[in-house]
Amino acid sequence: MPSCHEEQLRCRDLRNPCRSKNWFAGYIRKPFGCAIAVARSILLPFLACAFMPTTLVAHTADEPCLACHGQPGFTSSEGRNVSINPQKHAASVHGILGCADCHSTVKDYPHAAKVVKVRCSTCHAEEASRLSQSVHSTLGESACQSCHGNAHEIMTQAAPTKCGQCHEEAAKEFRESVHSAAAAAGDPDAPQCFSCHGSAHLIRSSSDVTSPVSKKNLPATCAVCHSNREFLSRHKIPFAPPVELYRQSVHGRALANGDRSAASCSDCHGSHRIFGARDPRSTTNHWNIAKTCGQCHTQIAGIYLTSVHGQAMKAGSFDAPVCTDCHGEHLILGPRDAVSPVSAARVSTVTCGRCHDDERLAIRYNLPMDRVPSYADSYHGLATREGSQTVANCASCHGVHNILPPSDPRSAVNSANLSKTCGGCHAGAGEHFTIGPVHVQTATGPTHPVVKAVRWFYWLVIPLTLGFMVLHNLVDFTAKLIRRVHRADDGPMVVRMSQSFLVVHWGLIVSFTVLVVTGFALKYPEAFWAQPLLIWEGHFAFRGALHRAAAILLIATIAYHIICVTMNRRQREFLVAMLPKPTDATNLVQVFRYNLGLSNNEPHFPRFNYAEKLEYWALIWGVMVMAASGGLLWFDNFTLRYFPKWVTDAATAVHFYEALLATFSILLWHFYMVIFDLSVYPMDTAWLTGKSPADHFRHSRPEYLRVLEAEQATDTLSADLSRKENHSEPAPDGPGDLSDPSAAKDSSD
Repeated sequence: MPSCHEEQLRCRDLRNPCRSKNWFAGYIRKPFGCAIAVARSILLPFLACAFMPTTLVAHTADEPCLACHGQPGFTSSEGRNVSINPQKHAASVHGILGCADCHSTVKDYPHAAKVVKVRCSTCHAEEASRLSQSVHSTLGESACQSCHGNAHEIMTQAAPTKCGQCHEEAAKEFRESVHSAAAAAGDPDAPQCFSCHGSAHLIRSSSDVTSPVSKKNLPATCAVCHSNREFLSRHKIPFAPPVELYRQSVHGRALANGDRSAASCSDCHGSHRIFGARDPRSTTNHWNIAKTCGQCHTQIAGIYLTSVHGQAMKAGSFDAPVCTDCHGEHLILGPRDAVSPVSAARVSTVTCGRCHDDERLAIRYNLPMDRVPSYADSYHGLATREGSQTVANCASCHGVHNILPPSDPRSAVNSANLSKTCGGCHAGAGEHFTIGPVHVQTATGPTHPVVKAVRWFYWLVIPLTLGFMVLHNLVDFTAKLIRRVHRADDGPMVVRMSQSFLVVHWGLIVSFTVLVVTGFALKYPEAFWAQPLLIWEGHFAFRGALHRAAAILLIATIAYHIICVTMNRRQREFLVAMLPKPTDATNLVQVFRYNLGLSNNEPHFPRFNYAEKLEYWALIWGVMVMAASGGLLWFDNFTLRYFPKWVTDAATAVHFYEALLATFSILLWHFYMVIFDLSVYPMDTAWLTGKSPADHFRHSRPEYLRVLEAEQATDTLSADLSRKENHSEPAPDGPGDLSDPSAAKDSSD
């Protein structure tokens, strides 16, 4: 093979034969030879053009260059291959360019042994400028050729294939991914290398904060597709925009605040080897979630795998909860966040209840169905529903990640460990008695015999009592409506309540009303009327504090009443008058007979009739029962330390049912007597002034009224005599007022 220098000389002569040193002399000596040479130099290019492929026609000026560089294996003086394949060059993106377009410094032949190296930046200045900032700039002068290959054979090539020449492992992983599968299926939206890594000439390292695949920027990169609603709709992806949810999560917020250890998209889904969640190879597949989360939460993952849920998952149960079932997928929030599914207020209902209140799962895995309802019915559950952040929830007793079956000795709810578990909040719980079943429904379901007896007692008493009240009042109201009974305000008034009785009555009104509202707000926290009381529950137990304050007021009011009755002779007469007598039952029968038209004799009563006596003693009984049951529930640590747990369950049942009975008794019985009874309608004003119209007693209690009138006459005569002796002016209490002996004065003996 001729040397490079020899070939350059031959090329020079071929390009311009007249420049040969002996050209003129040879022409004279060999006129015919020169003529043939000239003809050959003129005709050969045309002949070559006639028979060469059309792709080579464009640059006939390159023929002298190709005469040397077009030879396969042509090398420089340094032994470097400088040959060119004309066909590949013509087919490349640079096929429209001639040799001199790039090698512009070559002006003569033979050219120097070392020519000026062609710079891609001559034409591609912008790309070269950006390349200097990219991670590939470390390749130096060979950077362009590393990706594009031989400058004379540059082809338009798919990014994964070309990138894979250097990044073989990443390209291999990408080819297995769901993204590559989409590209193979012809999906125009399928991402390529540059879709994520950015412009080909401005690719930065993932450690560079400006890189689109850096931890902080990766969510925005993924969002280009996965937050595009049209993209999600076009590809029938049913999930809500995950990137927006991620940005609100504990991971997203930590990353935005500069925590580089916070999980980003690729930490969970992978970088290049991304699969659909149903693919067993996917890091977000159900069976791989614990391993994926365990990359950061190693200790927690280990604890979870030993739990009842982790063991069920490893045994192949697809229903067994994994990390994302409890914490969520992209919108993972801390347990202190109020809207987190694992927050204290929501973990029992939203998270645990999702499985343990599912009838299908209960049947499939033989799980008890009463756990969630019984918790919701307990004080803990009710307080949780009203917004308390400190009351016990499922995790407080069963654990968080270390949940074990009750039969496991390590379980926090194993019978041997209940004292310690409950004692975490209730000091001394279970010291004297073994703690019995915890999940107890006081209204339904299996329970202790005493609790069941309480339940049946009230289920019998409440309907019978309220039914009697409705029947009694309906018959009485109808009869009075037919007889056209109405209130008469003319005439004297009877003093029915002394000042001390008014104080007691107002104390009962205020305390009872507050107790009813705040008590049922605990039982029914979702009710609209309960919401104003629960506004502060997340920060301060306002409802509970108000309920207990009202309880103290109620007890204090009754205590004051007992003291007054004990210390005052006239009020002791009131107590004697309130004692039930056999005639009360007779009067009740007479009222029904009279109202039903079976008798024409209107019933007459003593100072207090059967209805008032029933209400008074029901009040005393109710206060005693509510105070006792409420005290056991209020001082729960004492109760759990010195009594078995069924006592607390029984107290809960009694407190609730007694509250129902008392509330409806006031609405149906008391309100009828003081408001809706036609003989006092629209209202008996005794609760305001302590006085009632005497006419109200003229028909129903004539003997009592005559006693009052006689006493009034005696008092008047004594007053007149006293005034005559003292020459004083009369000072009556009011025109014609009659005083109840036990209500007129509060003086003691």
